[in-house]
Amino acid sequence: MFDYEMMRLIWWALLGILLIGFAVMDGFDLGVAILLPYVARTDIERRIAINTIGPVWEGNQVWLVLGGGAIFAAWPMLYAVAFSGFYLAMFLVLAALIFRPVAFTFRSKLDGPRWRAAWDLAIFVSGLVPALIFGVAFGNVIVGVPFRFDDSLRMIYEGNLLGLLNPFALVCGLISVSMLTLHGASYLALKASGPVADRAVQAARLAGPVAVVLFVLAGVWVAFGIDGYVVTSQLAHDGPSTPLAKEVTRRAGAWLDNYRAFPWTMAAPIAAIVMLAITAPLLSAKRAAAAFVCGSIGVAGVVATAGLSVFPFMLPSSLDPHASLTVWDSSSSHLTLKIMLFATAVFLPIILLYTAWVYRVLRGPVTAALIEHGGGHSAY
Repeated sequence: MFDYEMMRLIWWALLGILLIGFAVMDGFDLGVAILLPYVARTDIERRIAINTIGPVWEGNQVWLVLGGGAIFAAWPMLYAVAFSGFYLAMFLVLAALIFRPVAFTFRSKLDGPRWRAAWDLAIFVSGLVPALIFGVAFGNVIVGVPFRFDDSLRMIYEGNLLGLLNPFALVCGLISVSMLTLHGASYLALKASGPVADRAVQAARLAGPVAVVLFVLAGVWVAFGIDGYVVTSQLAHDGPSTPLAKEVTRRAGAWLDNYRAFPWTMAAPIAAIVMLAITAPLLSAKRAAAAFVCGSIGVAGVVATAGLSVFPFMLPSSLDPHASLTVWDSSSSHLTLKIMLFATAVFLPIILLYTAWVYRVLRGPVTAALIEHGGGHSAY
């Protein structure tokens, strides 16, 4: 079917697709949660905003589960290092994501304004924290993570949660927050109505330029202020997964090498800048559907830019560059990748078809009348 080298490339691409799917599909859920305190001033307006994502957030989160499962099965070393080193950060993300369904359910149990305000704050946190931490995680992938392996390939992580919050990673976190805020605003403009949709457009006018400026700033920072990683020894693309069997050095501007060698990869950062830049103007022109599509492409471009920049590295090590994980030395066996590819070919189209069907059923705006009369799919 496919040789080991091609299978590793396919699963690198599939992992990128799953991460993009999560960023696009669950990204607007996080963006709506971040925007809740601004776009909704009354309880009915909050219920409108919440009900735009209430019926779909759980299905959207499937992409996160798929991404985590793909890392676990296809890239076990990456899973071990990332989920061990980023344990506290992942715990914060998990806690925040647990807050969301709990808040959706319990805010409507009582009518008291303090009760509902407390759960609305929980919804806001459930959007802000994951958006920020996922961006910080991508930033640390570019900077490098402080881990190493001993002679028996036992992973040793020498960092901490505060160490992850370095300046560049925080900029990446702010890119993620502003980008997903823009994405959530375009979704609200498409699905909500009245003042909620109008305020979402206003929020997009700020979030869009901020996301573009920060993304460009991060690009300049990577080009001139961050040392990239380069494999300097022979590395068999179809060899065993042994990360210590290579030589790696750090060099200024190395993360731009792929763009020089393969100019077509420039499509990712260009798409990110252009699409994020035109999303807010499209919303102002009352073209919410086009804005949502462009915003989705922009989000995909940002995630793809990170992956293409560091290829073939999956997770560079700032502590011992030779221990850095690459596509060619950190995957599962050839047989495992083949079995997983077969399962993916069967189940991923089913997920896509089901998702398309759900969004077709739930098409149409969420209005105050729909909420007040309890019609349609309003539940919160």
